[in-house]
Amino acid sequence: MSIGFGFERLGILALKYPKVMGLAVIAFTLLCVSVLPRASVDGDLLRVYRNSGEMYDRYMKLTNTFGTFDNDVYILVHSDNMTDPKVLETLRDLAFDLELSSYAVGTLSPFSLRKPAADNVTEPAVTEGMTSRDQVVRTLTELRATDPIMRNLIVEDLTGMVMIMFPDQTKAKGAGEKAMIAELTDLVNYYNSDEITVELTGAPIWKVEMLDASVQDQIKFSIYGTVIGFLTALISFRSFWGAVLATLTPFVSVIWVAGVVIMLFGSFTFLTNIVTTLVLVIAFAESMFFCFSWMRLWRDGLEPDEAVRQTVLRVSPACALTSITTIIAFASLGFTQGQGIEEFALSGVLAVIVAYVTLVTFLPLALKTAIRLGFKSPRAPSAVLTAPIPLIRSLVWKWKKPLALFGIVACVALFYPHLQLKPQFSFQDFLPADSSSLDVASQIDQGVGGVSPIYITVPLAQGVESVGDADFEKIQKVHNILEANIGQGKVISAASFGHYADSGFTREQIFNAVGPFLKRRFVTDDGTYALVTGFLPTIVESDALRDFVETTDQQLRDAGLGDAQLSGFRVLTSFASMDMIRSMQQGLTLAVFISIFIIGLAFRSWKVALASFIPNLLPILGTEFYLWTSGAGLQLTTVIALTIAFGIAVDDTIHFLANYRRARNEGFAHAEAVDRALERVGPALIATTLILCAGTFIVIFSALPQVALFGTLTVLTLLLALAGDLIILPSVLIAGGRLFDSLGGLKK
Repeated sequence: MSIGFGFERLGILALKYPKVMGLAVIAFTLLCVSVLPRASVDGDLLRVYRNSGEMYDRYMKLTNTFGTFDNDVYILVHSDNMTDPKVLETLRDLAFDLELSSYAVGTLSPFSLRKPAADNVTEPAVTEGMTSRDQVVRTLTELRATDPIMRNLIVEDLTGMVMIMFPDQTKAKGAGEKAMIAELTDLVNYYNSDEITVELTGAPIWKVEMLDASVQDQIKFSIYGTVIGFLTALISFRSFWGAVLATLTPFVSVIWVAGVVIMLFGSFTFLTNIVTTLVLVIAFAESMFFCFSWMRLWRDGLEPDEAVRQTVLRVSPACALTSITTIIAFASLGFTQGQGIEEFALSGVLAVIVAYVTLVTFLPLALKTAIRLGFKSPRAPSAVLTAPIPLIRSLVWKWKKPLALFGIVACVALFYPHLQLKPQFSFQDFLPADSSSLDVASQIDQGVGGVSPIYITVPLAQGVESVGDADFEKIQKVHNILEANIGQGKVISAASFGHYADSGFTREQIFNAVGPFLKRRFVTDDGTYALVTGFLPTIVESDALRDFVETTDQQLRDAGLGDAQLSGFRVLTSFASMDMIRSMQQGLTLAVFISIFIIGLAFRSWKVALASFIPNLLPILGTEFYLWTSGAGLQLTTVIALTIAFGIAVDDTIHFLANYRRARNEGFAHAEAVDRALERVGPALIATTLILCAGTFIVIFSALPQVALFGTLTVLTLLLALAGDLIILPSVLIAGGRLFDSLGGLKK
């Protein structure tokens, strides 16, 4: 059995039955192309956290019982002249038009609220026909002082107000959400003037911003990645058609992977969207290495067709092993709860398999076709790739023991920052860096309540529509606990309307005043559950939010209110993300040891596994050191980046060791075999790393900070991996002396 565990036989079959395999490649490519028009990116953030644990279950129970404010659209209105009766009436028109939106099932604004009046009737909270500024000031000031909802809608200095639209979730689903935002944007633009500024924010706006940025990233990464890969191949091979051959395989791989993801999942997500970029750079790296080997064998005197066959025999096993270790890296993510991570892991596994199948079926056939079309004998590789090798060889031979010792000591020392790294989650990092809606949300935070609600569901015992005394007292206790933690005036519930109750109005009158739609935001129709809602700032760190939730939960239990459940989308994302990060960190550790074990098993030598341990562990620890010193910490995308970058970085080690083993089989002594492997595989490793870094470097320019960080960490890990495989690995092998002299049991 070869180091590729026999998977390289697929390439041999492609050469043995070229017509059958060629037809299969064409048919599958056409199938994938046919589904590409259905490509889309699902903007549902909840999909990422689906089935992620207790907090997801809490959130779904909350949503099914009450619905939530999490999908509401916030409209921030600012006017220095808002107390002018004419300006106020213009804002009333805006509120009315908002209510008439085809996507609205309800709205909340100072104009939509009513207050209890005599004889069990209600009247507008902001009456029409006011004629003086003083009258407007008195009305708005009184409402802020007496009505808890108004306090969270009207800015204290009376220069602005907030309106909220409750979307029809059926109409706003999928593509409808973008159409809804477009309609609201047109409405906002109509009312914007020199005197009035109207801006949108809220979860639907954020999702559309993220979706647009994600789609733009996908297009940009695919186009720029292909162009940069082609240019790198052109510089490396000094041949236009050679660069074309190296580019065709990743291009076909992306088509295949996109088609497979669409057929399996129906759409991409914010996470699986990265997979196409990853498969592009992975396929480019392996295609470059394959073409390098083919051209070198051709230059060494083999017939071009025979050079293709020998390349399949020599390179495919190592490529199969690199695919296996990369699959292990992706698969380790699949042990993390949450549909989004599971889909990403499965998409990654399938992408690596597809990339390997493309490499050993499409590329050999493409090379043989190129030969028949007159492709000429290639030039020697560019001096850009070969020039560093003599310097590296000299460095390794002169400083082999200090370099090997440095690698070992550095690994041990870097375990300290590894152990110090803590998971963290920042919601704003998932939004575009130039997000205007995030600024609007911050203004709402400072001016009135907040755009990030947190909920406590309170079970009721009496089950009557108007809420009985005992249940009302229970709601009041929960309300007071939350308000003590979150701030005065930042909580609304059935217990908020103390002013009206003190004025002699019944609870039934009060609930009638807010209307049937809003009443369901306080108590269910059957009176079995009540809802207490607090408004947090939009930007709050995950540690602070978790402490807040745990403290509030404990206070509820201490007050005998343990059946009250605290939830909310921000609570879900914070808790679930932290749990996911810890799980993925454990999965990464497991992937490292399994991959090293697989390498040792493939080469049938524990010494090979030992030799590959330091150069493969060092890039991960070095990147974690950067995270520790920069304060970025462990986030969802950072752990994913480390895991995937490790899976890719191991490839260089495998190709180096495969060339080393071939040199030993050809009769070279241990040290000479290391030197020969460095000379023959070094330029290819430099070229493939340049391809990987260039392709991934584009990601750094993503509008989404988390995706940009993903690119930064991947590039850093790959560069450290190259240094580890060209400097540390040869130094460890040579400095090991007798330990590695009979590496793998091979003899002259």
